[in-house]
Amino acid sequence: MGSIGGYFELELCKGEHYHKDALKLNTARNCFEYVLRVRHYSKVFIPYYTCEVMLEPIRKLEINYEFYHINELLEPVFLPEIGSTEAFLYINYFGLKQNCVKLLAKKYGDHLIIDNAQAFFAEPLKGIDTFYSARKFFGVADGAYLYTNQKLEMDLEHDVSSDRMSHLLKRIDMGAEAGYMDFRNNEDSLCNQDIKLMSKLSKAILSGIDYESAKRQRRENYDFLDKALTDFNQHHLVLEDDAVPMVYPCFTDNVLLKQKLIDSKVFVATYWPNVQKWCGQGDLECGIARKTIFLPIDQRYEGEEMQIIVKLINK
Repeated sequence: MGSIGGYFELELCKGEHYHKDALKLNTARNCFEYVLRVRHYSKVFIPYYTCEVMLEPIRKLEINYEFYHINELLEPVFLPEIGSTEAFLYINYFGLKQNCVKLLAKKYGDHLIIDNAQAFFAEPLKGIDTFYSARKFFGVADGAYLYTNQKLEMDLEHDVSSDRMSHLLKRIDMGAEAGYMDFRNNEDSLCNQDIKLMSKLSKAILSGIDYESAKRQRRENYDFLDKALTDFNQHHLVLEDDAVPMVYPCFTDNVLLKQKLIDSKVFVATYWPNVQKWCGQGDLECGIARKTIFLPIDQRYEGEEMQIIVKLINK
């Protein structure tokens, strides 16, 4: 029984998780590790264009891996034949590649692993190991979801995230800049973590979000930027009918634009700097990492903020 009375806690709305039937873990990379462990894979094919942390579980479990290239549509250049103890990992890039996910599922079946860290709202396919990251879309310090039909025989303890919330609280009180170093420290603290269950705090926050509103606003903001930047964006990625994007990828040769936006307090991320170490400078992945500006289109913002972004780009 919990405590009765005393001081008040945060008053959070009580509802359901968007992925209510998924296994709730602490990080997406640990969802990946969970799959690698439970499936006993000996080798995994992974894209060059991915975050460096995805190698953590592979190296930890001493599993062989092989990189593959993607094309301008962010789809695999080739589809290797894989063995009975091998897997193919694909990233649903920026929440825009669900149709590619479906095609890959037809080829690889249950040997396919889908990284939906950038596609929180994408529907998991039956029988396909699929994982999601909550903090890429919402204000939590940790939290991930995993769909798999296999159970890992390990006793998992709950993660604790109360000491990782300072960047979220500072942003409300003092602004984004004040909490940035705390944000970086939180990101670093998630490295090499054991597989754990999602923290109770993250569970509470994620059960109180208006997910339908978030989906609608993200699509509206993406559409706004897509129409306004049609002539500026060098490589248009179609927003599929059911897709809910993480960001708006804007491809440009303007190497000064990213810093211009940051100086104007439009904070844009880089996905991912490690790619330029892994690939040759002539490889497409290096060009994507170097020339793409990922514009924020999330549920915190509406048309007014999108207009500000467009004006800064066209100025």
